[in-house]
Amino acid sequence: MNFSDHQIGIYAQGMFTDQRPQITTNLAKLEEQAAATLTSEALGYIVASAGSGSTARANRAAFDEWAIAPRMLRSAAERDHSCTVLGTRMPAPLLIAPVGIQTLAHEEGELATVRAAAALGVPYIHSTQASHSFEQVAEAGGDAPRWYQLYWPTDESVLLSFLERAKNTGFTTLVLTLDTTLLGWRPADLDRGYLPFLANLGIENYLTDPAFKAGLEQSAEANPVAAAMHWAQMFPNPGLNWSQLEFLRRHWDGPIVLKGVCTVGDAQLAASHGVDGIVVSNHGGRQIDGARASLNALPGIVDAVGDQLTVLFDSGVRTGADMVKALALGADAVLLGRPFLYGLALDGQAGVEHVLRCLLAEFDLVTSLSGHTSASELSRESLLEVRP
Repeated sequence: MNFSDHQIGIYAQGMFTDQRPQITTNLAKLEEQAAATLTSEALGYIVASAGSGSTARANRAAFDEWAIAPRMLRSAAERDHSCTVLGTRMPAPLLIAPVGIQTLAHEEGELATVRAAAALGVPYIHSTQASHSFEQVAEAGGDAPRWYQLYWPTDESVLLSFLERAKNTGFTTLVLTLDTTLLGWRPADLDRGYLPFLANLGIENYLTDPAFKAGLEQSAEANPVAAAMHWAQMFPNPGLNWSQLEFLRRHWDGPIVLKGVCTVGDAQLAASHGVDGIVVSNHGGRQIDGARASLNALPGIVDAVGDQLTVLFDSGVRTGADMVKALALGADAVLLGRPFLYGLALDGQAGVEHVLRCLLAEFDLVTSLSGHTSASELSRESLLEVRP
């Protein structure tokens, strides 16, 4: 797949048919454009971060601490960024990050996103807190690759049901999120008194689950408040601990990835507990104010466990150049979060496809122009540390 063909296609449409992109190609400006279309509730939930927002700002600033060091005359005419990550083949080391309640951005929510991802072959990771069920997403995504992100419910019967449904609907890799056993302090939501889950938004996996419904005296339609409260009893899980991972391995026969690792110590614990991979992530700054930037944590973690675990990365990625830097610092693949949501808000499935095509085109061009023929050639020698 020649990603940079998207660039010449945009130029050709502009020059020969007077058609210009309705969504900006400057991926760093997507948030500004999408903000004009989002409701205040959606804007507060999607864009805002924990506390003062310092962690989200640190995530972005960390990318400026590294500069790409281009090498010339290295014959990058033929390029191939395809790779296999935990048994999943993909056209480039990029996945759609798990994001809940995507109907806040667009009425089709996850269904539009998974169709867009499928159109490009980019693996989609389905959130436990989605607005559409496992089965709906699987039908929309067809045979395209998909993983499942788990928030571990306190009700074991619901946990086992979720795992079974995910396996039965073609989700191949399990991504357990560690950093959201409690919701972070999010003033943008708190000031509005807005938690969409309590309106039964983003809990469709639960509402369609037989084990969850068995705990209801009335259907969610008949008593939506009771259904929301039943969810609220099993979502916060601050007691989750390392010893429980063995239970997960017994009940999931595919790869297991832990999302939310930001220290070498936790990365080493993950390796010692026999999981297959980790995502170096601080949840995009949505959970802890004042936390370390994910990109700053990445190199040390790769040095410590990169030969034992697949190391994925998210938090702060906005552009193709950002993707280059994360991969050069040792990530095996990158998860894209907020930018695809902005595309979703602006034009549904077509908006997500636009964002993915732009990101991959920019990634391909930056990789080529810096003297590489594939993502696998990126290394720390591709970067220079910017010192104040």
